[in-house]
Amino acid sequence: MRKMRSTGKWLAGMLLLSAVMGCAVPSNMAAQVDPTVTMAATDVPTATPTQEALPDGYVEYFTQSGDTLAALAAHFGVEPGEILFPDGMVEDLLLPPETRLFIPDVLGETTPHELLIPDSDIVYSPSTIGFDTLAFVDEHDSQLADYTELMTAGTTPGAQILNQIAIEYSINPRILLTLLEQRSGWVSGQPATPDQSNYPYGFTKSDKGGLYKQLGLVISQLEIGYYGWRAGTLTDLTFSDGTTLRLAPDLNAGTVAVMTYVAAISTRTEWQAALYGENSISVVHERLFGDMWERAAKVEPLFPAGTLQPELLLPFPDGQTWNYTCGPHEAWGKEGPAAALDFAPPLDRSGCGVSNKWALASAAGLVVRGGNGIVLLDLDGDGYEQTGWSLLYMHVAGTDKVQVGEYVNRDERIGHPSCDGGSSSGIHIHLARKFNGEWVLAEGGLPFVLSGYQAFDKPKFCEGTLENGDSVVQAYPWGNYLTKISRPEITLEPPSGDLYQDE
Repeated sequence: MRKMRSTGKWLAGMLLLSAVMGCAVPSNMAAQVDPTVTMAATDVPTATPTQEALPDGYVEYFTQSGDTLAALAAHFGVEPGEILFPDGMVEDLLLPPETRLFIPDVLGETTPHELLIPDSDIVYSPSTIGFDTLAFVDEHDSQLADYTELMTAGTTPGAQILNQIAIEYSINPRILLTLLEQRSGWVSGQPATPDQSNYPYGFTKSDKGGLYKQLGLVISQLEIGYYGWRAGTLTDLTFSDGTTLRLAPDLNAGTVAVMTYVAAISTRTEWQAALYGENSISVVHERLFGDMWERAAKVEPLFPAGTLQPELLLPFPDGQTWNYTCGPHEAWGKEGPAAALDFAPPLDRSGCGVSNKWALASAAGLVVRGGNGIVLLDLDGDGYEQTGWSLLYMHVAGTDKVQVGEYVNRDERIGHPSCDGGSSSGIHIHLARKFNGEWVLAEGGLPFVLSGYQAFDKPKFCEGTLENGDSVVQAYPWGNYLTKISRPEITLEPPSGDLYQDE
């Protein structure tokens, strides 16, 4: 019976890092020692604990960062109640990494089980701190170094386009550079064919040429794979010819992200070569950026055991009634993770404009990024949106908006709701969470909770509920009596430091 576990490179790195930092190693990661004891004649031997035997028809699996019981059941094709916890039941929705499970082995043919890319090299994680995309590109005499494209702000270098999109979508620029190099050779040299020049990420659509549009397509596929795996909604790959293949259930989200992208532009044979051939994505990635598993060991797991959402307030003042206009939906761009919620202030008319009402800080934080309609709050205050918790506000009007470098306390003013930034048909505030650079799904292992209201999703776009005991608020884009929400009368304690985990 095979034993499913995270990659040995990652585990070895974590053990080494724990030893260097003086951290305790979880008991299920530590080496098991069978001590030999010389006993006196009067000593009474104690029973040696024995591990529960693996039942027939089951496999052993050790949880990875971000796993939930519901998602794992979908990955393995079983019901959640069929999954066994041999070391004691874990009640947390977000399962602690390295929790031992016994899971029925019911799947047939799947992809290989090998982990190809760590999660932290897919999302805009702490490992991106200190990495300068523009300087890296300038080191090479290449198509990317020479490339420019006409954007809204004028003619823009290709490296700058890639870096800005990476930040906005919270994607690691390293993986975008790797896929660009592996597919078309843009990073280290020149493309060899017209298709590689016009469609550098392999999406050969006549209206989707150029770096900017191709980046949108590749990021869409990476997010479909990564967050579909997190949510448990993705279980199969679909190749360019329409054939499918079941994903191995013990993969990590980073590997599934890359597999999904490659499948979208490849037949199964081409996919196999891109992932496991001599010039595979993993080989190119390490050639460009060094040992990815050693890098990951310094920042993973992205969701350590005990990770909690800090206490967050609804983003408007006490005594006001707003409308809940969109349930869990894309945090940024189309096809993105369902990590955002929308709230609209009371309006005297429909359409766009600037509200005289104020959006407030749901938690205290440092403003680390702005832009058209954007306010990004870093809740741990270290100046990096890649570490710990951060909150993204969208559609904040430019007038009276807080500025980068300002620190705001909980309930202080962020700015006025508007239609600024992105696509919007009406005045509202769009609010999304990130943790260690990963968008946090609104309904998942770390539910989105605001002033005691927990978000729940529904299949139809923008539907969903916010529920607090017997109080249920329905989401609807145009607002009605069912969408009205105000803060309950509760008293919040000052935020505790242990809620703002970024380790």
